[in-house]
Amino acid sequence: MSADIRKLAVWVEETHTEMGRPITPATRKAVAVAVIANPFAGRYADDLSALIEIGAELGGLLGQRCVAALGIEPHEAQSYGKAAMVGEAGELEHAAAILHPKLGAPLRMAVEKGAALVPSSKKMGGPGQVLDVPLGHKDAAYVRSHFDGVEVRLNDAPRAGEIMVAVAVTDSGRPLPRVGGLTHAEAVGKDGLR
Repeated sequence: MSADIRKLAVWVEETHTEMGRPITPATRKAVAVAVIANPFAGRYADDLSALIEIGAELGGLLGQRCVAALGIEPHEAQSYGKAAMVGEAGELEHAAAILHPKLGAPLRMAVEKGAALVPSSKKMGGPGQVLDVPLGHKDAAYVRSHFDGVEVRLNDAPRAGEIMVAVAVTDSGRPLPRVGGLTHAEAVGKDGLR
């Protein structure tokens, strides 16, 4: 089953100054969002495999859109995250079916590698409600400078029978990181932790 996509949105957030200090180069986060029809809206189903396959499709599509928006080569991506908001006619398990079994592998292909788990969040909501997309380093979860997040909000989504699915990719960590720990330059990325 292919995703029935009503809307795609992509944008890049850049931070050029923080606390009066210049950020050079600017830190950048790209977010790609798909608003899709929920094939299980309003009914219970034991088999959610259709949503699992949609997750695989969206992982690649949204990951590629983020990399393109940043104007980088896939291997230059540094962190990533995923999130989904289910409209009121759905259930949280619908978001889980999209996000967890198969979305990660195509996203990792879009950013080359991705040894670390993809941080995720899911919630129920309605049009205009904020969805937070957590971020973490794509290859080494212990890189603290990349613990972050980005907000997603669309004024008309998700409607009751929809799911809003978001993927975020960055080419940097937080601006002015200074809480110590493993750095991006030190990360090896073999075990997903360091």
